[in-house]
Amino acid sequence: MALTGLQIQKLLPKTNCKECHCNTCLAFAMKLAAKKAELAECPYASDEAKAVLGAASEPPIRAVTLGPENAAFKAGGETVQYRHEKTFVNRTGLGLALDDSLRDDQIEQRIRALADYTLERVGELLQPDAISLAFKSGSPERFLAVLDKVAQSWPRSLVVRTDDATLLKSAAEKLRGRRPLLASATTATLDDLLPTAKDTGAALALAAGNFNDLVALSERAQAAQFRDLYLELRADSLCEQLQNNTLIRRAALKAGVKALGYPMLRYVDTGSAIDDAVEAGIEIAKYASLVLLPEFDPAVWMPLLTLRQNIFTDPQKPIQVEPKVYSIGEPNATSDVFVTTNFSLTYFIVSSEIENSGISAWLVVPECEGMSVLTSWAAGIFGGGKIGAFVKEAQLEDKITSRRIIIPGYVAQISGELEEALPGWQVIVGPQEAGDIASFVKNVLKA
Repeated sequence: MALTGLQIQKLLPKTNCKECHCNTCLAFAMKLAAKKAELAECPYASDEAKAVLGAASEPPIRAVTLGPENAAFKAGGETVQYRHEKTFVNRTGLGLALDDSLRDDQIEQRIRALADYTLERVGELLQPDAISLAFKSGSPERFLAVLDKVAQSWPRSLVVRTDDATLLKSAAEKLRGRRPLLASATTATLDDLLPTAKDTGAALALAAGNFNDLVALSERAQAAQFRDLYLELRADSLCEQLQNNTLIRRAALKAGVKALGYPMLRYVDTGSAIDDAVEAGIEIAKYASLVLLPEFDPAVWMPLLTLRQNIFTDPQKPIQVEPKVYSIGEPNATSDVFVTTNFSLTYFIVSSEIENSGISAWLVVPECEGMSVLTSWAAGIFGGGKIGAFVKEAQLEDKITSRRIIIPGYVAQISGELEEALPGWQVIVGPQEAGDIASFVKNVLKA
């Protein structure tokens, strides 16, 4: 039977040392109970605690970190099958798959394009995570020379792809300290690769063509006290791959199969950019931990990064901006005041539409727990009284002489309450949709 947070706390040292990055031992115990932490993170855990808790305190899917400390990528650590049960923890990594048969200038151009690509969405910067280099040239010297150049040009996580154990060991030595992923160890090469992976700090992907071989590989690695693993169960079709992913996830979470409780590595290469995007999107949703694509095309990567952001946002904690009064453009004392909620998507859409309308304005964003306009109004936290109180607390009246405040059209019913909360102000009901702000400014505010 799983222990509760309070039961686990009794086994902890109760020093509240914070070295586990939690404020108290009770907070750490709660994370252990939720399988969001490992007992090894407590430097003062007693032998009794280790014996009682041990592996039972770990997340059912182990968290594995790749890459240098300043650009680390963490995968795994998941505790639920479906996002709405709680939340997903570590985002699926997206990377580019290269091989050493490409010309040097092609490799350099692709790395540069990937490294320079950043997508900003709702205030968050979204970037690729990894580059994989595969051995296809037939020349180990060529492969290692290209790997050296890739490592110098690419600052984030690296994956080395070949079933040649000797070449993987040479690559691990070359990338010592970078925590690369060696893809992949097979039944024939695992024992040869384990000492090198342990010594160099590399992670190992375990490759197999069926569940029995994959479980056997994982159990052998675990018996050797090595657990920085990825699983690569190779399949012949997307349908089979999706089924495998789901079975692995369920086995780790529901049946407690320790040998399958690791992140999953997936290479996507259908020969079609559109099909690659579709397959990668399915892998992000179900349940790949690192997906590697054969080409870099922003038209493919932008929707995938956006999809990943949406799926891995905690549904109980929407992305939100800081509640405050924002300056849109260069507003002055005579500028109008707009109001919206602190749900990030709403804020960025409204602020950009105000800016696109050609005016400068103040944008009042009260605390709405990251909810949208209608949701926060229905919850009773986006009403005239609260908006008025927020305007006064922000001392906006001391900055401006204008007394026009524009509220979203969907909550026109709060206008009377807001007029009472802000005596002397003119409350104007704005458009329902942010896309209509430009025409509203032209036809109403400037009329």
